[in-house]
Amino acid sequence: MNRIDERFGKLQAARQKGLVVYIGAGDPDLEATRQLALAFDLAGVDVLELGVPFSDPLADGLVNQLAAQRGLDSGTTPMGVLETVSAIRKQSQIPIVLYIYYNLIHRQGVEVFVRAAAQAGVDGLLVLDLPPEEAVNYETMMAQAGLCNIYLVAPTTPEDRMEFIARRGKGFLYYISREGVTGMQTSVAGNISQMTARIRQHTRLPIAVGFGISNAEQARTVAQSAEAIVVGSAVVNLVARHGRSPELVPTVAAFVQSLVQAIRPSTP
Repeated sequence: MNRIDERFGKLQAARQKGLVVYIGAGDPDLEATRQLALAFDLAGVDVLELGVPFSDPLADGLVNQLAAQRGLDSGTTPMGVLETVSAIRKQSQIPIVLYIYYNLIHRQGVEVFVRAAAQAGVDGLLVLDLPPEEAVNYETMMAQAGLCNIYLVAPTTPEDRMEFIARRGKGFLYYISREGVTGMQTSVAGNISQMTARIRQHTRLPIAVGFGISNAEQARTVAQSAEAIVVGSAVVNLVARHGRSPELVPTVAAFVQSLVQAIRPSTP
């Protein structure tokens, strides 16, 4: 069984909510990425999203754009990210999703990249700019490799397209709770419970809500309406602040653990 499916199955059985954490791969370098991944696993993170650095990250706000630039500056490549996933797999079975733009996959060759990702220990791909209408061959390759093709649903997604996306997705559906790009917010969107209820009419996949969740209080609020929450920019911002400091991993891990405790209060 794919690690993502297995993890959400365990969460459902325990009636617990999941935490998906995003960081930019290679920020400040790939060794830090490896160490953060291992620390997140120990902190109770359920899925790690690794943003593969790209020169034109259209779906990302400033915090994540800068992380992508730092990743590029540190020499991070898609294949370097896969090598880091292989290194993480020597010590951890945390589910890993690559948050990636299609051009990076296309440049390697879709079949080549998907196969390499599976061999490295990746569990799913979230390709930001590949609509499911154009992804039939990609989905076939993903299924053959045992990987989850994860899709996005937005507040503006029409009902018929929501149903289409839900039918094609695997692993979980990522609900973007705000229009626009990624980034920290002072409050969560007010229609999350209504939107997750609408999405559930079309799927049994877990729903992970992201875009704008910045602290433990917001995480606790959103977790009431979803199977998982996604926190990215707030974590990436901490990585940016601490950079190559020895305090990077313990500081970021402590923040992440506060999010875990907010959505799973009984977690030690």
